[in-house]
Amino acid sequence: MAGSLLPDTNVVVALLAGDPETRDFLTQAEMTFLPRIVIGELYYGAWKSRQKEANSSRIDALAAKSAVLPVDAVTAWHFGRIKSALGAKGRPIPENDIWIAALAKQYGLSLLTRDRHFKEVDGIEIVSV
Repeated sequence: MAGSLLPDTNVVVALLAGDPETRDFLTQAEMTFLPRIVIGELYYGAWKSRQKEANSSRIDALAAKSAVLPVDAVTAWHFGRIKSALGAKGRPIPENDIWIAALAKQYGLSLLTRDRHFKEVDGIEIVSV
């Protein structure tokens, strides 16, 4: 297992849903960081749900106790390189996932995800749970 992890949205959703395997995996990590992009995707899901306020409150609580990584100019530089490389390969992935991959690359973090398309991004370690 990797030391420091950057979970993708699908992993955080599993954690919030009470998945014991995901919880146990994350508790074994040296450090876990939460991408600001993931928080945005979680709020999007919350506001589409039937329990908007309750789900939003759960995200508020998670964000308050997490080490949240912001997007900055260095992240944008990595985003541009990754998106260009994926385009050259003819293997695009969703925009938000490129931002998440850029954060993983910028901070040298292992990306914890259930999405296979991240394997198209060169230079990041992918961890599956």
